Amino acid sequence: MELSCAPAAPPGPGPPPGPAVAEGDEYESLPSGAALGTHMVAGAVAGIMEHTVMYPVDSVKTRMQSLQPDPKAQYRSVYEALKKIVLTEGLWRPLRGINVTMLGAGPAHAMYFACYEKMKKSLSDTLQQGGNSHLANVVKQRMQMFNSPYKSVLSCVRTVQRTEGFGAFYRSYTTQLTMNVPFQAIHFITYEFLQEHINPRREYNPRSHIVAGAVAGAVAAAATTPLDVCKTLLNTQENTALSSLNISGHLSGMLNAFRTVYQLGGLPGFFRGVQARVIYQMPSTAIAWSVYEFFKYFLTKHKLEKRTSL
Repeated sequence: MELSCAPAAPPGPGPPPGPAVAEGDEYESLPSGAALGTHMVAGAVAGIMEHTVMYPVDSVKTRMQSLQPDPKAQYRSVYEALKKIVLTEGLWRPLRGINVTMLGAGPAHAMYFACYEKMKKSLSDTLQQGGNSHLANVVKQRMQMFNSPYKSVLSCVRTVQRTEGFGAFYRSYTTQLTMNVPFQAIHFITYEFLQEHINPRREYNPRSHIVAGAVAGAVAAAATTPLDVCKTLLNTQENTALSSLNISGHLSGMLNAFRTVYQLGGLPGFFRGVQARVIYQMPSTAIAWSVYEFFKYFLTKHKLEKRTSL
């Protein structure tokens, strides 16, 4: 399935037709420099909104993916987990590590959506990562874990670098890339497929962006959960889980992670936290797409109005 529309109906929202807009002055006909800036600003805002609003659920997901969780950190549902964390560890505990996520989300999503728009006619956009850098991801997940000894981003970075070396921040690199390709392929293809059916004219339609974004995120998240579980294990290096298998040192490599997950949990182990992952991704991608499409529409309309007023 092609990810782009016919030339007469360019993808993405455009300003509604009206007397103030000259024929042919649709979104994609903007100068390339202005269009790129629009994509990047809209993408950065969308990324920050997505990750900050849904961060508490992301914290729950990380804990629910633990292969041998502490008895005090065993949860049956996302709601139960959030309630228990707040009551036993404090109101702000689910937000620990959010600052490093915000630092990575803005620039990452600016590039993410800019590349998506520029390369929509090919599938090479599936190689772009819409999350944080690998260093930020490792720090974030270690700070999210139960009984995490890290109180700040800097202390986490310094401790990990001193005790495990700089390579610790890249143990999940291969797994992360392997997960990104199918995740983004499923995500974008599902989003574009739904847009073709519920918003064929590709107008600014908040409902269609929210619905398509939520469904696309849920499908992609469920399908790639096994790789996400392996990534979490590589990032957090669960001492209890590794010790139970007499694994000394630190776990590295995607194949080793797959083997360890299977030894500890069998096939069901690859889907630990799938509920939290889907619950996180549905509103997360809905927020990202709706905010992105709104700002793209708003900024484009403003630029077109300025052009036609000259």
